[in-house]
Amino acid sequence: MLKLLLVRTIEKYRSRGGGRRLNVECNFEPSCSQYALDCLERYNLWQSLSLIINRLKRCNDPDLVHKKTDHVPCNLHDRREVLKS
Repeated sequence: MLKLLLVRTIEKYRSRGGGRRLNVECNFEPSCSQYALDCLERYNLWQSLSLIINRLKRCNDPDLVHKKTDHVPCNLHDRREVLKS
């Protein structure tokens, strides 16, 4: 139920303009909202929240010139190795 609520909240955010409305541009491809939806589709709520929060911490670096590609990991072990380095 919480997962569905979060998905609906993200969809509403996106339908109202998302970051463009807040004058914010994501530094990643796919966007942070799409990444969040992908996480919620692939993993349980708590695993998804961990990935989403870590992604949001890395987003909106004002000095970044080009967008970085950062897809949802195929398994969580891959993501832990990336976060350690």
